[in-house]
Amino acid sequence: MAISKISTYLMPKPESYPDNKTDWQLDPAGAVLLIHDMQRYFLNFYDTESELIKTVIDNLVRLKKWAHQHNVPVVYTAQPYEQPADDRALLNAMWGAGLPASTIDQQKIIDQLSPDEQDIVLTKWRYSAFKRSDLLERMQNWNRDQLIIGGVYAHIGCMITAVEAFMSDIQPFLVGDAVADFSEDEHRLALKYVSSRCGQVTDTQSLLQEDLQTITRQWLEKRVQQLIEEDEELDPDENLILYGLDSLRIMQFSSELKAQGINVSFEELGRTPTLSNWWSLVDARQRVAG
Repeated sequence: MAISKISTYLMPKPESYPDNKTDWQLDPAGAVLLIHDMQRYFLNFYDTESELIKTVIDNLVRLKKWAHQHNVPVVYTAQPYEQPADDRALLNAMWGAGLPASTIDQQKIIDQLSPDEQDIVLTKWRYSAFKRSDLLERMQNWNRDQLIIGGVYAHIGCMITAVEAFMSDIQPFLVGDAVADFSEDEHRLALKYVSSRCGQVTDTQSLLQEDLQTITRQWLEKRVQQLIEEDEELDPDENLILYGLDSLRIMQFSSELKAQGINVSFEELGRTPTLSNWWSLVDARQRVAG
């Protein structure tokens, strides 16, 4: 059977979220943002002017902006239209034929979240974003082990993707006010299952505030390794230019620090580009900011 029109409901408040079994902390240097199935076709089953959908869209826009500011890869899933019956397989029995050819325009991601040039759009074939895609390989190649999940529908694709992330040693963060579902009960079911079985449930504001935690030397070293695309341990006193660091990435890193409230200029970073010196600068400035 096809999806029916979805009645609006009140977005669950963060104070009503279930307790998490884990105490994982988000690290932008290790994270990927997944915007799940935010296609016109699926959003049209809601009242798109409802407070529920406006909240989901607004929060995903905030998360995407944050991700771009912090060099966090943004990945989308989007189901294709007119899928062959053999490709859909058992989904036909559960949901019918999927997006018909007449909905080709509805296959697009909604305008507010339209992918940018650097973003990745994966074709979605099953509940999990990992199934029949290269998402896991991409995350491994990026040296990323945390997945931030938002979109529709919370208790189907979003939750099952979180389960598969967990089983692949990736920490999933389900953003409770950046997902929507068929009903409040099913929305809360997803929050309950993820928080108690496979991940961390958070809200948009808390997730973005976590980004302002104290920077550690370990985080700094990991971020520099990503900037120079080097997995081996770095000599803390070696000039990072010799590892392949360039001025563009030094400028990018300076901007990332400023977004964290740590004002270290491009000129200061470029004057003595070593891990030891950068840590001295960062540690001193965040002590002052603190």
